[in-house]
Amino acid sequence: MKLDALNWKILVHLQENARVSNSEIGRVVGISSPAVSERIKKMEDAGVIHSYRTVISPFETGYQLKAIITLRAFMGKLKPFLEKVKTYEEVLNCYRITGNENIVMEVVLRNQKHLEAFIDQLIFYGETKTQIVLSHVVANNSIKQIKPF
Repeated sequence: MKLDALNWKILVHLQENARVSNSEIGRVVGISSPAVSERIKKMEDAGVIHSYRTVISPFETGYQLKAIITLRAFMGKLKPFLEKVKTYEEVLNCYRITGNENIVMEVVLRNQKHLEAFIDQLIFYGETKTQIVLSHVVANNSIKQIKPF
């Protein structure tokens, strides 16, 4: 699907607040509420918009430690790990990457003891390296800064 300037404006507003009404978006971008609804539906059908979700603060729910963990999988352990990682509640994001390590994960944990127990589970699959996150410098899950093609 080719995105025109109006679609990009709609996407920006939805990324800022997915609960904003179609009439409010229409008022800002200069089209009617039904036209906004139709454009959003087309973007959903095309897979441009694939979900709406609530983002929960891990720190406010008892997870006081955030870490980045890389894994260099042992021979024959990568595929089993790729299935197992989907079951770990601690994993916020997991990426298969190039380079010396195969996997990079963003995880949240209750404390150091929880981190130790989590790493103990991972070492069955490979060698880990862990970095503790001190703060967010850029926390942006949107593409509004990307210029349309």
